[in-house]
Amino acid sequence: MRLLLLNPNTTEALTDRLARSAATVLPGDVELLPLTARQGFPYISSRAEAQIAGAAVLDLLAQHEGRFDAAVIAAFGDPGLSAARELFDLPVAGLSEAAMLAALALGERFAFVTFSPRLTPWYEEQVTRAGLGMRFAGTFTPDAAFGSIAAVAEEMRAPLVETCRRAAAHADILILGGAPIAGLAGDIADEVPAVLLDPVKAAVLQAVSLQRLRPSGADKGSYARPLAKDSTGLSPALARRIAGKDAPDAP
Repeated sequence: MRLLLLNPNTTEALTDRLARSAATVLPGDVELLPLTARQGFPYISSRAEAQIAGAAVLDLLAQHEGRFDAAVIAAFGDPGLSAARELFDLPVAGLSEAAMLAALALGERFAFVTFSPRLTPWYEEQVTRAGLGMRFAGTFTPDAAFGSIAAVAEEMRAPLVETCRRAAAHADILILGGAPIAGLAGDIADEVPAVLLDPVKAAVLQAVSLQRLRPSGADKGSYARPLAKDSTGLSPALARRIAGKDAPDAP
C-alpha cells in the first residue's frame, strides 16, 4: 500500500516533521509518500488561506493520481477534505477529523491545544462540522508568540506543556493541533495529566484502515461523484478529473 502524506503548507520542514511522526505508527507493508504544496502559504492560519489550500490539495491529488492508494491531508483544519472524498476514488483522511474520532474512544471530553490563537476559529469550525460540540472543551493556546514556523515545537515546548496542563483541567483528551507541533504529543506525554493525541498518527492509521476496509473510498450518497463538467483555467490533471476522465497511467 502507498499512502500519500500531503502537506498543504508550503514549508518543507513541516513535511519532514509530519513524516517523522507518521513513520512511528506506519505498518511495515505501507510506503509513505510525503508531498509538500508548491503554492499557497508557509502555514495556514485562517479560513481564507484554508480555502486556497483546499484548491491546491485537489490539484495535487489530481496531479499524482494513480501513484497512491490512500491519502492524508496533513493540515489540522482539513482543507479540501470533503471535496477530495467527493472527487477521488480512494480513502482520504484529515488530521482534525481523525483525531476527534480517536478522542471519542479515549475519553469523555476533548480539547484542542495549539500554538497560536489565530488558528482557533478555523479549528473550532471542524468541531461544529463534525457535530461534536457537546464533547468539546475548547481550544487552548499559550500566551507566548512563536518565532520560526519550522521550530515551534522546540521553541515553545515549555509554554505548550503549561497550556496542556491548564487544558487538562477541562478535558481528559488533548489533541495537539497544527503541523508545526506534529510529534510533540509523544515527547511531553509524561508531563501532562491527560491523554495526548497526535493528529498525524490518528490520520495515518485511519487512512490505512479505510483503505483496507473500503479501497474505493466514499462514493455513495452525498459523496457520489459529481456530474462530469468542463472547466476553465484549471491544471490539466484537475480539469481531467472534474471532466470525469481517467487519470493517465502512473509512471
